[in-house]
Amino acid sequence: MAAFSPNGERGFTYLGVLLLIAVSSVALAASGTLWQTCVQREHERQLLWVGGQYAQALRSFYRASPGLAQYPQELAELLEDNRFPSPQRHIRRLYPDPVTGSDDWGLLRAVDGRITGVYSRSEATPLKRSGFDAQWNGFEGLEHYSDWQFVAEQAFAESASGARSHAGMGDAP
Repeated sequence: MAAFSPNGERGFTYLGVLLLIAVSSVALAASGTLWQTCVQREHERQLLWVGGQYAQALRSFYRASPGLAQYPQELAELLEDNRFPSPQRHIRRLYPDPVTGSDDWGLLRAVDGRITGVYSRSEATPLKRSGFDAQWNGFEGLEHYSDWQFVAEQAFAESASGARSHAGMGDAP
């Protein structure tokens, strides 16, 4: 009868463990990449929502202006608009940039120095390159998050086109 060699069995087990570690490492790396992509897509979705909130708030501030319509000089004015006897709120809170996590937004200013829009300061390349809502279709093909500019005029254009489409429908169900 032939006996099994203990040295041969140990070598086989050692190779099996090495193979298991290699396969586990590849699977872990792939899941890490997938997780990072999911997180980036979520940050993009949040950036579009938060940017839309700022564009709508800027539009609201402009439209609510007593007398000569104007934009705010600081984002904090969207939170507490003191141009009225009772302060008005145009945004629920000042949101941080979802991509950078910072409160330091890039600000688009008119000739008079007032804020007309915001943008992320991130120079990272977005995953989303197409398929934007009509309001943000100008973002298609842009190379950096900082190119996604959320401007009050875009909010004006979207509300005007929505009003036109609803007016053209009449009383249709």
